[in-house]
Amino acid sequence: MFSALRRAVMYAALGVCLSPVAVAQTPNDKPGSIAAQHTRYIATVFPGRMTGSPAEMLAADYVNQQFTRLGYQSDIRRLDIHYPYRHAARRVDWQHVQGHMVIAGKKAASPYQIIVMAHLDTFAPQNDRDTNHNLGGLSYQGVDDNAAGVGVMLELAERLRDVPTGYTLRFIATSGEEEGRFGSTNYVEKMSAQERANTLLVINLDNLIVGDRLYFNSGKNTPAAVTKLTRDRALAIAARKGIRAAINPGLNPTYPKGTGCCNDADAFDDYGVPVLSVEATNWSLGKHDGYQQVTKSRAFPDGYAWHDPKLDSLAHLDKALPGRIEKRSRDVVNVLLPLITGLATAELQPEDTPIKGDRIPIGTVHPSPEQAARK
Repeated sequence: MFSALRRAVMYAALGVCLSPVAVAQTPNDKPGSIAAQHTRYIATVFPGRMTGSPAEMLAADYVNQQFTRLGYQSDIRRLDIHYPYRHAARRVDWQHVQGHMVIAGKKAASPYQIIVMAHLDTFAPQNDRDTNHNLGGLSYQGVDDNAAGVGVMLELAERLRDVPTGYTLRFIATSGEEEGRFGSTNYVEKMSAQERANTLLVINLDNLIVGDRLYFNSGKNTPAAVTKLTRDRALAIAARKGIRAAINPGLNPTYPKGTGCCNDADAFDDYGVPVLSVEATNWSLGKHDGYQQVTKSRAFPDGYAWHDPKLDSLAHLDKALPGRIEKRSRDVVNVLLPLITGLATAELQPEDTPIKGDRIPIGTVHPSPEQAARK
């Protein structure tokens, strides 16, 4: 754990200003503008946010300060993470690091809560092949993966701070996602069974920029009633606003139609907590598993930007996809803000209450006793 003195020395050495008003704006700005500025700031000032690195610690401090500035109760949770580095000669070196996860919230009288989540860390090489291909590392800005997700989360927090919500709103910037969802797993396992049962929805933001289109996918264990009020409603909002969005078409039997894969949301889905994964990719390409984000081109030779410092950078993305960071940030905010507002401000109603306008029968969202007891 770093002392206050060591932190001060590090700030001075890196020449960064971590003022809590580094990206201070107001909700009157155009949707997506706050998120885009946070994205650019995080990518520029904190590259190489590998779990346990000084850059990750400083980025966590920055995010924590932003939540505190907005009036949320916020703190940093440190967690010990152990993961293997595998050499070509079959030798394994275990890496022991301390991740930094930011948890913020606005508590309401109701015991129910909605969580918005995005991972803060960037990819760290985990074997000799990663190292030889220069994946991740100290220079990796991680714009798509996942500064943009954190940026959108911060804008949503800013726009929701003065909304009188009936449910608790919680925001989590997780750590250790790239090594195996350590942060999200740590969080859900520390929740009581009652807390998990009272969690109406977890929205996970990851890889929002590079992919051809936005996808809104539910968890494999998310009840159909919740899917209707969250995923399907998000798609309806997108269609109404002229935003191109879709669900996983289910072309790969391993990943059923309308469900997501391989991100922090999985940790909650395993416990039966309803989830909504928001990502940008192209589930119709490659192995139909969401891994290939775009058609192969000179800009993206393999059809993706995953973990590549040259491709997942501000310089490359602004050239290859001009205006995409701002547009995709705007699109996601324009969908999620009314979705979350509708869920968080609705009063509990009987399950058979019809939907009228933006009023939602949130009573249908409550996990069943069977789901609450799962694991």
